[in-house]
Amino acid sequence: MVQSLNKNQPELLLPAGDMQKLKTAIRFGADAVYLGTADFGLRAHAGNLDIEQLQIARKLTREADVALYLTLNASLRPDEFLALETLIEELKPLDLDAYIIADPGVLATIRRVDPQRSVHLSTQSNSCNPQTAEFWRSCGVSRINLARELTLDDICGFAGQTEVELECFVHGAMCVAHSGRCLLSTALIGRSANRGDCAQPCRWNYALVEETRPGESFAIEEDYRGTYIMNSRDLCLVDQLPQLISAGIDSFKVEGRMKSLYYLATVARVYRDAIDRLTVDPTDMDPLWREELEKVSHRPYDTGFLFGHEDAKIHAADTHYIRTHDFVGFVRRDDNGLWVEGRNRFLLGDEIELIAPNMCQQKIKVDEIKNFAGDLLPAGQPNSQLRLQLPDWAEEGDLLRLERVAK
Repeated sequence: MVQSLNKNQPELLLPAGDMQKLKTAIRFGADAVYLGTADFGLRAHAGNLDIEQLQIARKLTREADVALYLTLNASLRPDEFLALETLIEELKPLDLDAYIIADPGVLATIRRVDPQRSVHLSTQSNSCNPQTAEFWRSCGVSRINLARELTLDDICGFAGQTEVELECFVHGAMCVAHSGRCLLSTALIGRSANRGDCAQPCRWNYALVEETRPGESFAIEEDYRGTYIMNSRDLCLVDQLPQLISAGIDSFKVEGRMKSLYYLATVARVYRDAIDRLTVDPTDMDPLWREELEKVSHRPYDTGFLFGHEDAKIHAADTHYIRTHDFVGFVRRDDNGLWVEGRNRFLLGDEIELIAPNMCQQKIKVDEIKNFAGDLLPAGQPNSQLRLQLPDWAEEGDLLRLERVAK
């Protein structure tokens, strides 16, 4: 049974590339999660789940009243449809809330093998107009992800002209290619972005070569590190949520299938709080939201095509990653209480910060670090098991971060 949406409040849709990220997405406020298996999901390196893990994921999401969408949005080759049919037969007993697809052949296969399942259309299909939305609805699609190239005016025109549910990206990486359908990775090293195996060559440094001067390259000056002419900024629409809510968007989607657990938790808690508050009062903007989003690793933020094609905020001279904080620990629990799984190095005397759902956070002076044997340690290390003094309100699943010292 597909979970119905509360039309008064958009859904928060979060990535869940593995079991730990799934639990984190649920705990930090997801209304729905999207994830994939090893095949057909454009998630070649995203920690995909097998059928046994999907059974556990289905149980967890049901218990939390969170919808579970499975990505099947690759463009299939002729000899792959038998494997697709087999996979769908295996998935049917899980009663997933929807499949996310892009290929009409995949849609036709689902309609034949699992006809009762809801189907959502991926951004890979670049749905740019209500006529396209209505076409897909006539084919049995219940939701479309709006192309990232649409402006706010475009989006506002959608809701009144189609009965299909509307989903849009509000946060995460953007792509140099139209709706992410890029051939560059395939052309350069044989890894297809449209098969979930993109090597992100758009992020590489390029130089200019003149035809009559083979072997002689010329730098395209942008900054002292080089030029990244195809590199894109990251999307951040937390400040524009009131307009998108008013436009009638049903689901706000966060990109992040290759992102860290810390990225997921931080972004989730911000957008959960923002959606909850702005649905009640569109003027209730909180500067803390943007401050928190600046604390995850990201390229410079902007609004993409939202305010017009001629001045689209996609590329910039400097689109290198900005990283102000390190994820240093993940809170776990055993029979002896809470402990910390070390993720990055921190030192005795450091001031670290605990973050939790509902925008709870607190800075902590590290006065003592112990291992499980009770020995005092000078530092926390990656993959270590540590005992720290944590606030009384701390719970399993909270995260610890450390602000980087400027060099």
